[in-house]
Parts: sequence; C-alpha cells; structure tokens
Amino acid sequence: MDNPTQHSQPPVKGGAVPYLSVDGAMKAVEFYKKAFGAEVATIMPPDDKGRTMHAHLYINGSSVMLSDFYPEHGYAPVPAAGFNVMLPVPNIDEAYQRAVDAGATATMPPQDMFWGDRYGQLKDPFGVVWALNQGQPRAD
Repeated sequence: MDNPTQHSQPPVKGGAVPYLSVDGAMKAVEFYKKAFGAEVATIMPPDDKGRTMHAHLYINGSSVMLSDFYPEHGYAPVPAAGFNVMLPVPNIDEAYQRAVDAGATATMPPQDMFWGDRYGQLKDPFGVVWALNQGQPRAD
C-alpha cells in the first residue's frame, strides 16, 4: 500500500537538469510557456509570501526546474551569471522571435556560425541567458 504522505512526482527528463532560482517563479513559468512552449509537470503551491519553492517544467523534451529565492533557507537573491541554457530548436528564427515577442531581450540574433549551425542568444526577464541552436541536417 502506498504511503499517503508521499506524493507522486512526474518523471525527470534529460541528463543534466537545470534548476534555476529566479525572482518570481510563477511569472517565469508563464514566460517559459509563452517563449519556449514549456509544459508544466508540477508546481508546489505558493507560500504566504507568494513564493514558489518548486516548479518542474518540460521544455523541448527535457526537464527544467525552478524556484523563487528563499534567503531564510540560504538561497539569497543573486543574478544569473556564468552559464546559459542551451536549447536545440528545429527553426531558430521562429523560436528566437517567439521568445523576443514573449519578453526576452535579443542579445545575439541568430546567425550562421563557423561550426556549421545557426546560433543565437537572448536573455529572459529573470536574467537567464538562453542559447538557441539549430543544427544542420546530417547527410547520413
């Protein structure tokens, strides 16, 4: 018999899973749905201060998790820095424009790169840099 205090959790998809801390997790969930077609796997209800401790999304077939900052538990607000989240897409120009239309800041418009792919970067309203990459079809 199942333990009634255990909650069924959706499967985690992908190898390395980014876990983002942002100021406004529920707003980020809504942004990621519009910008990247995110699907909600699960969200813990907001606390009495409106903060969400855990949200689990599926973006492009992989899990992305996020939460608000919780300074009282050692998770003080800090700007996102030193990383980006790479998102492989089939049509970078369309995906890039969708994210910009949703509120992302264009930082490096898509362009053909020396390694053969089409690549661009943008920053979301929460300070996270997203790198979009459209690989070239393989000639197998």
